[in-house]
Amino acid sequence: MTGFDPLAIRVFASSVAMIAEEMGAVLTRGSLSPNIRERRDASCALFDADGRMIAQAAHIPVHLGAMPEAVRAVRERGPAPGDVWLLNDPNHGGSHLPDLTMVAAIADAGVTIGYAAVRAHHADVGGMSPGSMPFGATELVQEGIVLPPICLAPGGVVDESLLALLLANVRTPGERRGDLAAQMSACHAGAAGWRALRARDGAALVDAGASALLDYSERRAVARLRELGDRESEAEDFLEGDGVSDDLVPVRVKLRTHDGRLTLDFAGTSPRVRGNINCPVAVTRAAALFVLRSILDDDVPTNDGIARPITILTPDDCLVAARWPSAVAAGNVETSQRITDLLFAALANAGVDAPAQGQGTMNNVTFGGAGWTFYETLGGGQGASHRGAGPSAVHVGMSNTRNTPIEALEQAYPIRVDEYAVRRGSGGRGRHAGGDGVVRRYRVLERCTVTLLTERRVRAPKGSHGGGDGTPGRNLLNGAPLPAKCRRELQPGDVLTIETPGGGAYGN
Repeated sequence: MTGFDPLAIRVFASSVAMIAEEMGAVLTRGSLSPNIRERRDASCALFDADGRMIAQAAHIPVHLGAMPEAVRAVRERGPAPGDVWLLNDPNHGGSHLPDLTMVAAIADAGVTIGYAAVRAHHADVGGMSPGSMPFGATELVQEGIVLPPICLAPGGVVDESLLALLLANVRTPGERRGDLAAQMSACHAGAAGWRALRARDGAALVDAGASALLDYSERRAVARLRELGDRESEAEDFLEGDGVSDDLVPVRVKLRTHDGRLTLDFAGTSPRVRGNINCPVAVTRAAALFVLRSILDDDVPTNDGIARPITILTPDDCLVAARWPSAVAAGNVETSQRITDLLFAALANAGVDAPAQGQGTMNNVTFGGAGWTFYETLGGGQGASHRGAGPSAVHVGMSNTRNTPIEALEQAYPIRVDEYAVRRGSGGRGRHAGGDGVVRRYRVLERCTVTLLTERRVRAPKGSHGGGDGTPGRNLLNGAPLPAKCRRELQPGDVLTIETPGGGAYGN
């Protein structure tokens, strides 16, 4: 760690972050599906030879906070230098099944010198429902093909038999093949960048720089937590049913800051439920990392160092630390959002200035018909803060995707978008108003199914410091209300309308 002053660390941080960003550029340019190419529902990260995440692109928080678990799961299998592995099993490094994670062991002179990892949400991985985001699933195997860490490309050469097995279990094999090829290209780009950096600066200097960078981020996180002093608080929130029952599902946390450490105890949280809002503890850890990162200065590099001061305690096999065979498709997208809301509320209850609640949902919409599937999430209102009003029509919390352009959607699928607009007036009113949600109105042109996994349709996003609440979202089919979580068969001409929640306001 000697010889690395703050300026040298910043230069090194930018160098490795740009490798991860280049991986993302390669991935989006090469992908076939609009979900990855347009929405950029994917994430890239770079790890050193010890499996420590040293850089991540500014992609999806729920992916990136959990990807170290995927690299750890691959390393436990003893990958050979140059191998490329694939996984999605939530019990072995995954988040939910549509997120296929590719991990490449970067080789140099026959030695593994690091890992390049790419996680991308595929529009279908099999299972009981087109799009693999099913309503009503009660066990993992109903949600799609389950991949524990498997070596897809020994020495970098694709095992075509294994790939054929995977593609035989999905509804859109051509699109999946193309997206997997794009992921592999992104891994190759990360490997090339890492090797080039080590060749330019020297392996010893780069390895020392990685350790110095992680230690620097840890010091910055610890310093911020020490500024908060010793604080304790509790918070409680609820999910609006699990897809099997409409009963509210409680999520609770006790937060404690002490001597530069953050402890989160989820005692009192619901046991795992029958439906698919369960999530693995890696997703809970990702939410905690995101919330801590949100209260740090913008210039703090995001890597494994930030995670070091965090301790997470969970009841055995509970909603936020579910084990096999729990269904988890909605846990990654919806429960992660509720955990984020919960942790910000706990910070606010501890006297830390935190924003009002944002929309608190990813508004998951999945269409599937003969030979095609389409998945997207929708933006909504962000909560306001002491700095100003919340932005409108943005992805909030654990989601950081773009929207799917109407032109790309209509060109690829038998769907027309009748309306796409800001949902004016849906943000909470206050000194600083909450952001507004959106209205997205789809007209289907052929028979298909639609699956909705949404939240904040009953319980509004809360305002802060006396600010008004945001407006809950609504789902409508031909003008008639739909539940927050459901699956419906659609006929040509049917119109599905999604109105997303607005964010809470700040101050009265």
